Amino acid sequence: MNLSLDNPLFLIPATSGLIFIIAGLIMSQFPPKKINAFYGYRTNSSMKNQEQWDFSQTYAAKEMAKLGSLLLMSGVLGFVFHTNDKTEMVIGMGLMILMVVILLIRVEKAIKKEFNNT
Repeated sequence: MNLSLDNPLFLIPATSGLIFIIAGLIMSQFPPKKINAFYGYRTNSSMKNQEQWDFSQTYAAKEMAKLGSLLLMSGVLGFVFHTNDKTEMVIGMGLMILMVVILLIRVEKAIKKEFNNT
């Protein structure tokens, strides 16, 4: 097992996972109070009204922290899986993008379920 910390398959998931966790913690401690275009979880459904906005900020913060933890743990792949840097970078970026997509799907599904939006 090579413990090289410069492996993109470790660096990308680990750093983006930490960023997700920190962003989730910040959003849970300091949620955006009013609908805005700068800070918070911003989609058409989350910005529909204040009630949906408040719900989506709380839910997105929790999901961000959970998915960030999963992404951080997936950085272990960088210690056990070795190929060329390009492949490792593609896999690392793919994991990060996958977590963003999962975040969007989970939060949007929760908004739809909570507010019975069609």
